[in-house]
Amino acid sequence: MSVAASASTGRRVALWRVRRRMTQQVFADRIGRSKSWVEKVERGVRRLDRFSLIQQVAEVLRVDPAELLGADRLPQPDDGVAADGVQAVRAALACYDVFAAGPLGPAPDTVEVARRVEHAWSTYRHGDHPRLLRMVPGLLDAARQLHAARPGQSVVPLVQAYRVAALVLVKVGEADLAWLAADRALATAGDDRLLAASAVVPLGQALRGLGQGRLAMAAAIAAADRIAASTGGAASTKAAASTKAAASTEQRSVYGTLLLQAGLAAAGCGDRASAGELLKQTAEVARQVGDGQDYRQASFGPAAVDCAQVTAAVALDDPADAVDRHTAIVRRDGWLRLPAEHRAAYLIDAARAHLNAGDLVAAGRWLVEADRVAPAEIRCRPSARTVVAEIARSGPQAAGVARLATALGLTR
Repeated sequence: MSVAASASTGRRVALWRVRRRMTQQVFADRIGRSKSWVEKVERGVRRLDRFSLIQQVAEVLRVDPAELLGADRLPQPDDGVAADGVQAVRAALACYDVFAAGPLGPAPDTVEVARRVEHAWSTYRHGDHPRLLRMVPGLLDAARQLHAARPGQSVVPLVQAYRVAALVLVKVGEADLAWLAADRALATAGDDRLLAASAVVPLGQALRGLGQGRLAMAAAIAAADRIAASTGGAASTKAAASTKAAASTEQRSVYGTLLLQAGLAAAGCGDRASAGELLKQTAEVARQVGDGQDYRQASFGPAAVDCAQVTAAVALDDPADAVDRHTAIVRRDGWLRLPAEHRAAYLIDAARAHLNAGDLVAAGRWLVEADRVAPAEIRCRPSARTVVAEIARSGPQAAGVARLATALGLTR
């Protein structure tokens, strides 16, 4: 990155910091740096020369990392569809039935709502985020109408509708809205410990998207401890309850998913010790559950943990470990049984690992493969567009990277 480019990036950081109404000191505190460091970045004296650092700054500023890199943006159909979908979801989440002037109308059929919820989850697993965003407003309306008419029969569909809404909103970079949807899911779940715990998964992801990794870790650990306590295990503030505490495969799956999320949150905070311990515990739970399960739409098992280890290594700025782990993963078949969304998201992390390790050709190759598996993971996710921009600007490129960069409007 040239000095001129560095200075331009610094000016963009300063511009977005002011727009977010943050002082240099507040901004420095949120990214764990000194005020002096921020001043040097904004003046172009210090470079943002690592992808993980660019992503961290962008997350705190709540912008697309490509904005900080200065990549020109061309209007794209996928961007427009996603933006329209987000607006519709925002409007749906802003509806409060308690203020309705009259009855909401006849309750939807319970079976039909359940079918629509399952269809939404299937769409998410296939990584079709624009389509899911179009589906969510109507799904939320139907699930809320059913809940108002038959509260005893409709808690699970409504929680699931909020959960899938939160997850797709995280994907498209709308962490604030995702937090709201996840919070609604948690409130609706009430005293159902397992259902509430499943709602903490998107809540933690939303908090991580907002740069609140410590809060995400605390929420996930507390929910995991609650599951352990409900099944007779001894809870611990470090989620070190016996992995045998979960009495059923479903409970183990949700429990393990929470530990996994806590481990990723710890890695995102740079807490290597906690991340290592939490993911070690997660691996033990995964061995009990096995691969090929989808309890509470978690897709939890040994393959998911293996992939999370790569993501954690990237977050901890250990690209060599991430690349080594990825090389071992792709020699096995387990990860290929993960949903398309999960595989594509993982491959983006693998591309990040190779990018940080300086292997641009391999980074581009895995990025193109992610686009083949689930194109919306590349087209709709800000973090993925950042990887495309970095590879396209650096070269040499794998076949298909230039096409991706052009399609996303990231070429000059």
